[in-house]
Amino acid sequence: MKLDKYTVGKRYGKALFELAEEGSETDAVYQSLIILDGVFDEIPDLGNILTDVRLTGDEKEAIMNRLLQNFDGLVKNFLKVVFDYNRIDDVPFMIEEFNRRYDIKNKIAEGTITTAVAITPEKKAEIEAKVAEVFGYQKALLKPLIDESILGGVVVEANHRVLDGSLASQLAGLRAALGK
Repeated sequence: MKLDKYTVGKRYGKALFELAEEGSETDAVYQSLIILDGVFDEIPDLGNILTDVRLTGDEKEAIMNRLLQNFDGLVKNFLKVVFDYNRIDDVPFMIEEFNRRYDIKNKIAEGTITTAVAITPEKKAEIEAKVAEVFGYQKALLKPLIDESILGGVVVEANHRVLDGSLASQLAGLRAALGK
């Protein structure tokens, strides 16, 4: 039975996190995975290329060696194993699982902040501090999004929790209370 990408990602990401913890390298591995994630963002088909049956083993090896030049230690060895098991196309899911575990360990809430108009960096930092306090985390990292349909206010989604302070939801609540 072939495992889906999500399951593979969870297993490999968990294994990498546990190895990093064992060697007290979680912060260093996390930083390396940020770089690796950036590579996969820049070249979205990299995983497919490295698992493509139309390429020879030597061609794949040359591409992989080029990628490995950017990493060392645990991350480099991890990538070699993932490549050897032909799972390189699942790396983004592995990174996601590692990051999830890293955030839990370090009490970091990641998510989005949606507003009707752009907010200043100062206001974003203020909201992040408040969200961290409300959710009981050390820190909140929120990606700003703009959605004019919320009319005003703020909607924060972090770690599967939502704080909806949008004008649109307040108006909907008012309509419901008035029976309209």
